[in-house]
Amino acid sequence: RYIMRWELHTSGVSISEELRELIDRRMTFALSRFGSRLQKATVTLTDTNGPKGGIDKSCRILVRMRGLGEIVADVVDSEWEVAVDRATTRIGHSVSRSLERRRDVSHVVID
Repeated sequence: RYIMRWELHTSGVSISEELRELIDRRMTFALSRFGSRLQKATVTLTDTNGPKGGIDKSCRILVRMRGLGEIVADVVDSEWEVAVDRATTRIGHSVSRSLERRRDVSHVVID
């Protein structure tokens, strides 16, 4: 069984254990199906305005895939949970589309 590993970086953010667990669940759900093709995944959380509030909580996910290079998803929202949910959904779809495009190109036959 493949165990996905990812790194978390923060800037101006102190996160709760609940948020860390949410990120882990969402990353596992979004990316574990890609198995060993996934070389590295990094989640970066940044709070631009600090405790002032506002739509400034950024969740950036960078994934390095074998044969695809780097794929990035960036989401900014006022709530961490929403930003994480949207970014993990987006990165899962982006990786899937990239793999599908790669498959389509490899099946092209040139006469």
